[in-house]
Amino acid sequence: MSVQLVVFDIAGTTVRDNGSVAGAFLSAFQDFGFTMPVDEIKKVMGFRKMDAIVLLLEKFAPERKDDDILIDRIHIRFIDKMIEFYRNDDTLAPFPNAEAVFSALKAQGIKIALNTGFTRSITDTILHRLRWDERSPLIDRVICSDEVAHGRPHPDMIKTLMDELSIVSPEEVLKVGDTEVDVEEGRNAACGTVVSVTTGAYTREQLAYYGPDFIIDDLQELLPIIENA
Repeated sequence: MSVQLVVFDIAGTTVRDNGSVAGAFLSAFQDFGFTMPVDEIKKVMGFRKMDAIVLLLEKFAPERKDDDILIDRIHIRFIDKMIEFYRNDDTLAPFPNAEAVFSALKAQGIKIALNTGFTRSITDTILHRLRWDERSPLIDRVICSDEVAHGRPHPDMIKTLMDELSIVSPEEVLKVGDTEVDVEEGRNAACGTVVSVTTGAYTREQLAYYGPDFIIDDLQELLPIIENA
């Protein structure tokens, strides 16, 4: 069955991250007196950020994992830091070939969507800076983790995108991301193809453990995969 929709993650997949997300997470936790290894923070990249905060508290401060006020404060602090970062970061840019791949897919009649563990407020800041918002002819839909009942690894975002874009079968969907939870999301949504990219939080070896159908180093490598799907 041919690919009709490609769902791309944002940070680390289509947009350069440079460790900014993990750094903002660490800084937000430190503001409330917590510290933890950056490698542990990278393990929860891709999750809805509220869920990621709970996962980290469960591991490093289990006595506070049910403290909803603390969780909310850390989350708000993280959002503020990310919006400030993306508003002012001179290095914010798509990965090389991202927009060229979008154009090539659109020329084939394939729909393009972005999904993310970020909130809408952070996402809109990125999209505006990159001109990937409603002015962009390259992107059909964008969905954020705070716009569905459950974030990754649940399939809610992909299922919603399918409904909005009139995609009948998940076999027609290809999911691309840079983390474990991207792979799990694609599997839980029964996507026909799940692709991992090495440009983000995880190494090739780490990604291989989670069993994506393909691991690529550059988004341009998607094109032959789709041609042969």
